[in-house]
Amino acid sequence: MAKGDRKRALRGRAGRMKGGRGSGRAASGYVRLWGRHPVEAALKNPDRQHRKLWATRDAIETLDGELPPDFPVEYAEVADLARLVAKDAPHQGLVLECEPLDGVFLDDVANADPTRPVVVLDQVTDPHNVGAILRSAAAFGAACIVTQDRHAPPEGGVLAKSASGALETVPWVRVVNLARSLEELADAGYWRIGMAGEAEETLAVALPSGPVAIVLGAEGEGMRHNIAQHCDALARLPISSSIESLNVSNAAAISLYAVATRS
Repeated sequence: MAKGDRKRALRGRAGRMKGGRGSGRAASGYVRLWGRHPVEAALKNPDRQHRKLWATRDAIETLDGELPPDFPVEYAEVADLARLVAKDAPHQGLVLECEPLDGVFLDDVANADPTRPVVVLDQVTDPHNVGAILRSAAAFGAACIVTQDRHAPPEGGVLAKSASGALETVPWVRVVNLARSLEELADAGYWRIGMAGEAEETLAVALPSGPVAIVLGAEGEGMRHNIAQHCDALARLPISSSIESLNVSNAAAISLYAVATRS
């Protein structure tokens, strides 16, 4: 929308943040997102229920799209917003509090388009890594990411900032039993490839022509033995011997690129 229209839509409905201070964390059960890309993507997501937007006047002018006329907005200064987010977080003048996204079932997304890869993460707990993997999943058209609920970071601002909007577009399937989910993927026709530095085959050799699930383990420990046992093949990336391994988010990006460009 035009800037003039946005001013009419947003101004006059918001005052300064009460007391100019925030608690530094969202209320129980809510998610707090910050930064232009995460906030804008969340505002555009019809599946996301919003509670409140805090913003500087300059930052709100950068948003693309129209907010509903009754959307709760409070204008605030940059220093005030810093009290609402993680320490030194780059909020870019925008902080949004909202409901967590509803859960997603594996069969709903994995069976929808088997030409799109599935990314399975085994105990990858760093929110920066999971966010970056979501971003790569969006870039290369992955159907979803799958994590074990007890061994994955919660939905939140750090993860969403690393995902740069992809948290709102890539389905995130949280499961109780990761091994059982790999069995379900096999039943659905997916070839499950576990990424392991000690594997003999490279990913290019191991890739099938049909549906594929890329399985990645945590940095350092790698995949657990039981998860590796539920893979149809193990594969490695052909990296130089001068470096031991890649960051898991980098490995995910390269693996997804390999799937997207396979002949």
